[in-house]
Amino acid sequence: MPFRYPETRTVDDVVRVAGVDFPDPYHWLEERTAEVDRWQDEQAELADAYVRDWPHFDTLRQSVRHFFTARSGSYPSPAGRRWVRSEIPDGATQARVVLSDERFGDGEVLFDAAEENPERPPFVSWVTASPDGRYVAVGVCDDGSERNTIRLIDAESGERLPAPAQPLLDNWTGGARWLPDSSGFVFTGMVGANTDLQHEVLLYRPDSGQATKVDAPWLPDQDYRTVVFSTDGKRAIAVQHLLAPIPVAVADLDGSPEPAWRPFITDASVGSLYGHLVGDRWIAVSDFGAPRGRVVAIALDNPTPSDPSTWDEVVPESGVALRSVTPVGGHLYVLGLDDTYSQVRIFTLDGELTGHVPLPGRGAVVELPFPLMALYPEGLDDEYAFAFTSLTTSAGYYRHRPGSTLDTLFAPRTSIPDAVVEDGWATSPDGTRVPYHLVRREDVRLNRPRSTLVFGYGGFNAPWHPVFLGPMSSFVDGGGVLVHVHLRGGGEFGREWWEQGRQKNKKNCYEDLHAIAEDLVATGVTSPGLLAVVGGSNGGLMAGAAAMLRPALWAVSVPRVPFLDAIGATRQGYGRYIVNLELADLDDPDDVRRLASLSPYHLVRDGVDYPAIYLDAGDTDPRCPPWHARKFAARVQAATAGPNPVLLRVWRDVGHGWATDKDVAIEEHTSWLAFVMKQLGVTPRHPERRPTTRGGP
Repeated sequence: MPFRYPETRTVDDVVRVAGVDFPDPYHWLEERTAEVDRWQDEQAELADAYVRDWPHFDTLRQSVRHFFTARSGSYPSPAGRRWVRSEIPDGATQARVVLSDERFGDGEVLFDAAEENPERPPFVSWVTASPDGRYVAVGVCDDGSERNTIRLIDAESGERLPAPAQPLLDNWTGGARWLPDSSGFVFTGMVGANTDLQHEVLLYRPDSGQATKVDAPWLPDQDYRTVVFSTDGKRAIAVQHLLAPIPVAVADLDGSPEPAWRPFITDASVGSLYGHLVGDRWIAVSDFGAPRGRVVAIALDNPTPSDPSTWDEVVPESGVALRSVTPVGGHLYVLGLDDTYSQVRIFTLDGELTGHVPLPGRGAVVELPFPLMALYPEGLDDEYAFAFTSLTTSAGYYRHRPGSTLDTLFAPRTSIPDAVVEDGWATSPDGTRVPYHLVRREDVRLNRPRSTLVFGYGGFNAPWHPVFLGPMSSFVDGGGVLVHVHLRGGGEFGREWWEQGRQKNKKNCYEDLHAIAEDLVATGVTSPGLLAVVGGSNGGLMAGAAAMLRPALWAVSVPRVPFLDAIGATRQGYGRYIVNLELADLDDPDDVRRLASLSPYHLVRDGVDYPAIYLDAGDTDPRCPPWHARKFAARVQAATAGPNPVLLRVWRDVGHGWATDKDVAIEEHTSWLAFVMKQLGVTPRHPERRPTTRGGP
């Protein structure tokens, strides 16, 4: 069908970075004006009409609902002698907070999002209880942006108590962290606009109703920061940096109103020290001099704690890329990745290997994407409690104790019927072997090219774990092949894998993606006319870059909540943080030019037959604001020479995906998947109408 896109004007604006000028003809789409809103609504109408014209849209929605799982569940946490958790009850779109005697037992509803606002229930971002179980704190987001405020509840009476209304919290700093004596909690608030990356840590005491600033000796940079507490409850630890957290200061909790902080690790160049204070030692995973990670112990009385030569090695580096260490009853549970799959080994505090956790299969222990978000272990002090999932089965919840067997606390809810996973490796142009996992129905034989969807990320030292596909299971269930890829820039193989895909090496991430795509074509799995790519956030950057760099290789590209204008992003604090951390040195003109050579907005060329593109974004996204998708859509719509659609869908009251209403999320996933499946000729199966006999299509 011919596409008549909304009329889009251009301007003569220029962006200057490090003395280098870049034309910005769609700069005006960065602003939230009445004109932009009208234009965005017209784009949404066009996108919705296109996907809903497909006769299988309603069936796909039913399939997506069947496979839908929350992005990150709130697993039960101790509340004195009871347990607190959030859950979405049947028929609801948002969560309620439940206090119960058993982890997953029936209990008392302390907070119900639907009761707070029946017209538009807010999102429950996090929930924590005081150690004595007296208080429960809940993080609530009412606009999809992940910025949340605190609800404080008396667990005995259910009474709502006064709580800080300001500052807003950023969802990536973990919510409220309670003092060991339950007298208060610390939280990280945002200062200024949510794009400024300015934070302060505050201590709130319910009895006084007062919040005071925590004046720890922070490092001078503006990276994320928080405060946690030792496993014995005797000390507070100030921790800084989202991707590579380090304990910058320690204070004794001796009952004084203001803890006396003393500096600890003051040199950020030592890299990540993600761990816990166990007794008088900080025990952590370190990648200093050990790219795949080792476990080290740093004594609090060490006179030079920032000197790695003074650290004690507890677990040496091996072929396993270490992710975390968790103290459990005199043991250390060490989580790592062995060729991308999770492994958990058990050591004594002195580093003696005593066993492995018998995981339920080949998959992943569920991790939050960045270490600073998860500095507290799940469960009780004498157990290793964790969620585990695979590419074909949703997350279950499990417990292991030293010397015991694995207990299933909550079984997986769903799986892809008759699905198989096959591991593959491609070779990037520089000779690096790059792994991927191919997921298909067992009866979908690879005897001819199949409709294939490639899914990846490749950034920020975040491993792209082989976890359940959720809504994308509908693509596999309908007969498509999904390929889960591990690109350099992620953390699957440790620090070197990250370094080889960031900054001046960022192009390797895209070379890896193209090598996998070419391998899939060469081996007959698919063909360019049947090949799609999808990714979110940094993965949205990946999907956008792929379509611009190799338009003939891809039939479809879906950048979701994408980062697409790397030059324009530098106007804001958060954008500059992202670019400086992962993409380029903004003080170096040559590096800025290289950055533009990988920025999808700047890669668009007039007169090119581009793939079909569906841009999926949220209008309250604080990470990758929707103007990235707006500007890119306008530029490609004006430039493309072919018949393929270039559609834009910006969702109202949706952010980066961490605080989206369940029904809205289902509609969002259904829409972009419908676009892909319509283009590639994949028909969804209704969950209740799967054939009972097998036969390859």
